[in-house]
This record gives sequence, C-alpha cells and structure tokens, in this order.
Amino acid sequence: MAADLDPEGPVPLYAQLAEVLRAQIVAGELQPNRPVPSELTLQQTYGVSRDTVRHALRVLREEGLVVAVRGKGTYVAGQG
Repeated sequence: MAADLDPEGPVPLYAQLAEVLRAQIVAGELQPNRPVPSELTLQQTYGVSRDTVRHALRVLREEGLVVAVRGKGTYVAGQG
C-alpha cells in the first residue's frame, strides 16, 4: 500500500506525501470521518521525519481534505 517517495526528486517529500494521502482519500481508501494514520505510522511507513508528516497534513488541512481534532488526531473531512 505504501507508495515510494523519491527523496532525490525535485518535489519536496512533504508534497509527495500529501499527494499520496490525497490520492488515498479520493480513491476512498481513507474514508470520510475516519482517522488518517497516526504521525508515527506515517513516519514509519514512508521513512520520513515528523516535520515532513506534519507539513503534508497541514497542506491537506488547508485544502479541506482533513480536519484536526484536538486530543484525537487527524480525520478525513466529512462529505458536504
């Protein structure tokens, strides 16, 4: 399930990770109102730093694809 990120490529890792997660949301692999994998899980799955994960999630929040719930984590935004 984990897509390979290209640390040597021209696209920053956070943008690559955001694209992978965006594609999973669009494909329905990550369902509305359900949690996105934890920061630690994403770090381990994709071999990236905590800052990279946080930056990718921030991009998705700004796009309205995910919402942060204090004390619970990050969730895929609900439909409508």
